[in-house]
Amino acid sequence: MSLPPFESVVVEHGPVVLRICRAVVGPHDADDVWSETFIAALAAYPRLAPDSNVRGWLATIAHRKGIDWIRARDRAPLPVDRLPEVPGRSAEPVIRDDSLWSAVAALPTKQRGAVLYHYVAGLPYAEVGRLLDSSEAAARRAASDGVRALRSTVTRERS
Repeated sequence: MSLPPFESVVVEHGPVVLRICRAVVGPHDADDVWSETFIAALAAYPRLAPDSNVRGWLATIAHRKGIDWIRARDRAPLPVDRLPEVPGRSAEPVIRDDSLWSAVAALPTKQRGAVLYHYVAGLPYAEVGRLLDSSEAAARRAASDGVRALRSTVTRERS
């Protein structure tokens, strides 16, 4: 048994797909998501098994296209009347301590990675260990040794 022509699939399942699109993205964007659904389906249709559940297949594509549409809409910039006075993410001033960052750069590779991944990026030691190709205990030790070396270097420079 072969697949029916794609045009008959659109005619038969189009209304159901449109209802799914309206449910996922709302009535204003549903037509666009419907079109994207059938464009994607047309590209994949020749590879579809003849005994497939076409309605379920199209419903899955429509649902995923709707989610993609929402994600793209949420990432789009929003127009504003006026730009904010002060650009930035927080009201706190950023303090840059070049001597500290120089001391961090001078640490051995594993210690530097452990300090940056754990204390700057906030990753748990288990994840730090995976990133550094070592165990959680080794990552904890490298971070501890790195912080001790930083304290020693910064204290020595400031006294």
